[in-house]
Amino acid sequence: MNRSHLPVRLRAAVALPIVLAAALCGCAHPPQAAPVVLVADKANAVAHWHDIGAATVLAKAANAATEAEKYAAFPADMATLHLAMYDAAMAIDRRYRPFLFAPAQVDAQASLDAATASAAHGVLRVLFPGRAAGYQQAYEQFMAALPDTPGKARGAALGSAAAAAHVARRAADGRATVLPPYAASDAPGRFRGSDPVNRFWPSIRPFTMTAMAQFRAPPPPALDSAQYAADVDEARELGGKTSTRRTAEQLETARFHSEVPPPYFTRNFGRFARTTADPVEAARLMAAIYANYSDAIGACLEAKYHYDMWRPQSAITLADTDGNPATTADPAWQPVLPTPNYPEYPAAHTCSVATLGELLRRYYGTSRVTFTWDSAVTKTSRTYTDTDALAEESRMARIWGGMHFRFGTSAGAAMGKEVARWTMERAFMPQAPK
Repeated sequence: MNRSHLPVRLRAAVALPIVLAAALCGCAHPPQAAPVVLVADKANAVAHWHDIGAATVLAKAANAATEAEKYAAFPADMATLHLAMYDAAMAIDRRYRPFLFAPAQVDAQASLDAATASAAHGVLRVLFPGRAAGYQQAYEQFMAALPDTPGKARGAALGSAAAAAHVARRAADGRATVLPPYAASDAPGRFRGSDPVNRFWPSIRPFTMTAMAQFRAPPPPALDSAQYAADVDEARELGGKTSTRRTAEQLETARFHSEVPPPYFTRNFGRFARTTADPVEAARLMAAIYANYSDAIGACLEAKYHYDMWRPQSAITLADTDGNPATTADPAWQPVLPTPNYPEYPAAHTCSVATLGELLRRYYGTSRVTFTWDSAVTKTSRTYTDTDALAEESRMARIWGGMHFRFGTSAGAAMGKEVARWTMERAFMPQAPK
């Protein structure tokens, strides 16, 4: 694993965002492109509107009129925002295949910045009318700063049309599905908790997958199996509050990966928008990241609630009920870090970073991609030089934090990669040669 534990400023040029020959050849194993070093020091309209969008989507609002305002689902809303910007860009510079909105004629003279801003504003205005304070003035100022040309007006019209198409497609996306109260169980192996979070996310329509259960992980190991016993023992010894086997470095790594997801992922994903000054490339990369992430996390949560697996904090304290003679109950055991309030299997955090890693590998045509990631919990940054490195570190971090078993983190990583393969084989591809 190649990464630094200290804040780092990368000093290298950004490599080309995709190797077109590999993407178009249809090869099962395309040739590895040259290593890519991503530096988040560029400016473009997509990055600007990513940050405004993230602040809007994550804002706490007193009034809620729309489904997006009532049922928080930041992955889906950020995906809609970026897909609208992507299709607006494709209406002007069609290097890649549009996702949904595709005017018959490309308007190369339209303003890309105006189209990007209007697409973002159009999505936010419909989804979050009660949070206009976060984006309306920013939109007016952004548009006023652009040259007042016919291209500006045409770009704004294209952006508005792209936003309308995507908002219409995502209307009644399933997040308002009425679910029965969570049926807690005291059966061995079942999650012990009340009112677990994000139960409605698996009901949200996917962006590229056919169904959220499409890549459901296989069942977790049986409670009486040797694998289950070994993984429970590992979590007990390494993830407990009073562990004597966990090192200080391992605890710091667990803490690094313990920030709550909404700010953690939007902030770190936003860094990728700044790795290129080309707004078309930024639009494509960010649309791919968020559409893929939304599907992956929805799929992972679908599997979580399908299997309803208990967490280490229950499995270890109640090990005398699991029917496995190789496990030992420790009624006083507690995880060293807080455990999220939903079932264990598969691990959502590992699913999220593994799907990003696989997407980056396919996007750039190489696993040798260097990028930086940070944590508000530890207030540090880490640099990874391989697309699997972040997920591999996360797999162990969630065990060291006492939140997960090894079988849960492995299943989460496998699911995330499956979703990314599906996404990048079916969307955001270069235009076929004429």
